[in-house]
Amino acid sequence: MDEIETEVVVAGAGPTGLMLAYELALAGVETLVLEKLPQRIEQVKGGGIQPRTAELLESRGLLEPLLRRATPREPVGGHFAALPVPLDCTPWRTRHPFPIAIPQWELEEVLEEQATAAGARVLHGAAVSGVEPGDDRVVVTAGDLRVRARYLVACDGGHSTVRKLLGLPFPGRPGTRQAVLADIRLSAVSPLVPRRIGHISSLTRQADGYWAMLVPLGGDRYRITFGRTDRAGADRDTPVTDEEIIAGLHAVYGPETSLGAVDNASRFTDATRQLEHYRVGAVLFAGDAAHIHPPLGGQGLNLGIQDAFNLGWKLAATVQDRAPGGLLDSYHAERHPVGAQVLHHTSAQRVLADPDPSEDVAALRDIFADLLRLPDANRHLAGLMSGLSLRYELPGDHPLTGQRVPDADLVADAGPTRVSALFGAGHAVLLDLAGTVPAGLRLPPRVDLVRATCADDLGAAAMLIRPDGYVCWAADGPAASGDALLAAIAVVGIAER
Repeated sequence: MDEIETEVVVAGAGPTGLMLAYELALAGVETLVLEKLPQRIEQVKGGGIQPRTAELLESRGLLEPLLRRATPREPVGGHFAALPVPLDCTPWRTRHPFPIAIPQWELEEVLEEQATAAGARVLHGAAVSGVEPGDDRVVVTAGDLRVRARYLVACDGGHSTVRKLLGLPFPGRPGTRQAVLADIRLSAVSPLVPRRIGHISSLTRQADGYWAMLVPLGGDRYRITFGRTDRAGADRDTPVTDEEIIAGLHAVYGPETSLGAVDNASRFTDATRQLEHYRVGAVLFAGDAAHIHPPLGGQGLNLGIQDAFNLGWKLAATVQDRAPGGLLDSYHAERHPVGAQVLHHTSAQRVLADPDPSEDVAALRDIFADLLRLPDANRHLAGLMSGLSLRYELPGDHPLTGQRVPDADLVADAGPTRVSALFGAGHAVLLDLAGTVPAGLRLPPRVDLVRATCADDLGAAAMLIRPDGYVCWAADGPAASGDALLAAIAVVGIAER
């Protein structure tokens, strides 16, 4: 058996694991990703990037290569419970107010390219089969490979092998409804088949005991999600047959809609579960390995990528012995409530989106749609579903503390720039907008001082922004060089080694 050592092992090369590998490698952490599949499956799956995730990816220079692979869609907002009222993200001051459609496998391909270019290693066909946790080390077995590392991060999905090997409970509710997700090719289409990706309410239909959502991907390629309104369905592990897909297509889109080929197909349920603790000693959990929920509103992929952004810089600081006590535990403290909130609102959406609603639920849908047409209600749910309204509970009295910083235009010493362009190196940024930070202030190497002006009011004269884009300290005046700033620098774990 081969034995190797690394600083961090990541189990799973999905979007969460690859995003985390990139963040760690960017910080100079030796990272090995173990992926059980010998090669990537070209599957659309999640297929959508929410506005806040787009902002984070842009802050690392990763959005542009993804946009080149994106599937064309109408410039329309997201949804809550598939109600026919688009969510308007423009009040949240974002450059990306609409979801971005991209097949998950293409997202993974770009993230893997970038992670390996930054120095991470990815081994395909390496299924984790053993985990031996210790107080300050963990040993991971994958086939004939034995890996010793300081930390293991499980990003291996809702059926996480790591979670099962450690015997950790995954409390929550089992699924009550089952559906099929398939990437297909159509050889003929009826007028009922959508021609372009628009708002979800224009892509969903039901008829003859079936509900379905058909998403055009270009040419003859489509992604179909469907099920029976009477909740009937095969066993979760039963392979999906062509005949089953044809029955759903004909019921909802007419017999003139013909199946040409099935690229891949699987079943899923609306189960809702969440780990009680995202960290167990030297083992951490992120993405679906930590939380699963009904796939309503395009939350899962985005929740996992944002887990990785929160965890990456904290784990890097811990591995490199420059983190204060408790920094790594703040990952659970900050992200567990976010996951719980997504489980909460997707449970509400499950009721409203029932394809066979009772008379009472139908009335509730009508009332809720009317509420969504009110600007304040729409803004609230748009911020919730897009991730733009997320605020962490961080120490400090300034109103900006814990909030994201909008991607405003700046004029720095080197010329015009944007807030998002300041974070390509994965460092924290001390942004001085009023000349209040003294020239002699000494900062650690991983804190970049940027002096700039901004035509927009960002809400403070100076602010310290974490590597994941959230304000951890701000001041309105000359207090920019005070003890609170130095304390904030220490708290975020970016002090010199």
